[in-house]
Amino acid sequence: MNKLYSLLFVTLFVTHLSQAEVSKKEKSALLDFHENTNGNHWIKKWDTTKPVSEWYGVEVVGDKVVGLQLFRNNLMGVIPEAIGDLENLRTLNLAFNSITGEFPKTLANLTNLKVLKLEMNRIKGELPANIGDMISLQEFSVFNNFISGSIPESIGKIKNLKILNLSSNSFKGNIPSSLGELGHLETLGLFENSLDGSIPVAMGNLKNLKELVLANNALDGEIPAGFDQLASLKVFQIQNNKFSSFKNLEMLNEREFLVFDYDREDRKIQFKDINFSKSRMADTKFEDIED
Repeated sequence: MNKLYSLLFVTLFVTHLSQAEVSKKEKSALLDFHENTNGNHWIKKWDTTKPVSEWYGVEVVGDKVVGLQLFRNNLMGVIPEAIGDLENLRTLNLAFNSITGEFPKTLANLTNLKVLKLEMNRIKGELPANIGDMISLQEFSVFNNFISGSIPESIGKIKNLKILNLSSNSFKGNIPSSLGELGHLETLGLFENSLDGSIPVAMGNLKNLKELVLANNALDGEIPAGFDQLASLKVFQIQNNKFSSFKNLEMLNEREFLVFDYDREDRKIQFKDINFSKSRMADTKFEDIED
């Protein structure tokens, strides 16, 4: 009989854990988010009378909210500052919606976040200066918004970053040299902004970089000599800038690229000594693709 009671107790305890509710703080943050992004008009809606773990796109592990994935779900309105209260988030994917308002400064509080995808929205404002506090980030994509200001120097502190896509926004100023400290970076998209100045020499340290898209900015100066050390580079687009010299591209003439775009006839620069025969030339645009 005692064994039967023990088994019943364990079963009830496990059932209780599986139905454990998230904290009031996290639930309040989710409800605030729901209200501010016009949740009643989402494609896949939340039934807030049910446990949080049953809400569409919300991932709960134990009693903690670790994921919020509402890709292409007709979100409108703003991301509230309360988003920073979801301190256990590992994934936040709000891409391909109609979110407006400014980039929430409290996002930088999410130090456990690994994936942040906000591309294809209408977000404005500047990135927080302390964005580098998001030390766990591996993917950060805000492609095609209206984010302005400079790229924060602190972004170089996110050592695990593999994908950084800031393309098609309104960033201005120089590319921070701290990007050269992102040793795990594989994809860097800065296409179609208002960036100026020269490409930082430190970016030649990005040995794992496979895609580098800098087209459609106002960058000038020379292509850094260290770019011949980027052995993994397969996509390199630098067209529609104001570079004064392409001499250092000669060091890449034995490399095979998937895409290599640069300014051609519209520049008074001779490429006759550079052998691009192994490269497939294509006028392509850095795009974010649904996984």
